[in-house]
Amino acid sequence: MRNESLNPKSSYLLEAALHVLHFESQVWIDTIAFWKDEIKFFDNLLKEKQSKEERSIEFKKMFDDLQSIHKQLFHYIEMDIIAHEKLLSEILKGKKSIGEAEYREKHRRLQSLMGAFANEFNTFKLTVFSAVKKTK
Repeated sequence: MRNESLNPKSSYLLEAALHVLHFESQVWIDTIAFWKDEIKFFDNLLKEKQSKEERSIEFKKMFDDLQSIHKQLFHYIEMDIIAHEKLLSEILKGKKSIGEAEYREKHRRLQSLMGAFANEFNTFKLTVFSAVKKTK
């Protein structure tokens, strides 16, 4: 079995004009801004639900997971997307000699990373909601 993306949108976008890839990068940045707000919400929710005397193991694990997500989000994905956008700007201004094919490959990797992160974050959210429901 070949390991290919089953998302036809992904393949279509990678063949699109560079301005379309720029737009997708901007959507990613907006999505990350929304996720940052969600992280604040989950942080507050977990703090509210934790035991006053001692954190339960389950909530401690969720706090640790939240910190991991926060680190990945702020230090890796967002910075990579911003660097990707700067590279596109330099390409369009003729300052960088990187080819479109290489730029598109970098975009594909970011696209894959965003998809994987979205899946991981959704799994985290389901875990938090399930744990919070149990405490009611």
